[in-house]
Amino acid sequence: MDGESRFIKRFADNPVRRWTPYSPEHGELADAILADGALVSEMPLGWEPRARDFPRRNRLISGLAAGIVVVEAAKRSGSLITSRCALEQGREVFAVPGSPLDPRAEGSNDLIKQGATVATEAADVITVLRPILGEPVARALAEPDTDAAPGPDGEPADDERARITALLGPTPVPVDDLVRLSGATPAVVRVVLLELELAGRLERHGGTLVSLV
Repeated sequence: MDGESRFIKRFADNPVRRWTPYSPEHGELADAILADGALVSEMPLGWEPRARDFPRRNRLISGLAAGIVVVEAAKRSGSLITSRCALEQGREVFAVPGSPLDPRAEGSNDLIKQGATVATEAADVITVLRPILGEPVARALAEPDTDAAPGPDGEPADDERARITALLGPTPVPVDDLVRLSGATPAVVRVVLLELELAGRLERHGGTLVSLV
C-alpha cells in the first residue's frame, strides 16, 4: 500500500472527524462516503465556506460525473455554472423542460435551446449514458502547473481582480483577450469571472464572449 493509500485509509478509519462538511447535517453521509470512497475538495481542512467557492465545488461535481441533469434553473442559477463546466469537461448535459411562463425554468429551457438533451424520464438519461458507462471518462487537456493554483490560498490577488474587472464593460469581449490583456493565467481569469457571475454582474454570450451587466 503506497503512502497516499495509507493516508486515505487512516483518515477514513479515524472516528474523530477534524472537519465539518457543509451543511453540518451532511456529516453522517460524508462519513459513509469515506468508508468506501473519498471526499474531494480544492479547499484545505477547516476552510470556511463562502458563496464564491460554490462554482469550484460544482466544477468538481461535473468533472466526477458522466453527465449532469438540470431539473430546474433560473436564468442566473448556479446550476447553469455547473452545466457550463460539464460542457467544458466533455460531459453530457440533460435538462428537464419547464413552463415558459415559470422564471424558475428559464435557465433549463435555455439549455435545451442550446442543445442539451431533453430529459422527461430516467430512461432518457440512461439511453444516452449506457454506451459510456464503465468506460474511462474523457479528460480535458491538462493546463500547465502554473495555472493550477491562482494564489497561495487558491484566491486571485486583489490587483488581478481589479485588472480583469477593468477590462470588462457592456460590450462583450472574448475570454482569451482578458487573459492576454490582464497578464493573468487562464485559471485566475476563470475564477474572477465565476465570482462576477455568481454575484449577478456577468453575462455570457455566444462562444466565449462575456460582458458586465
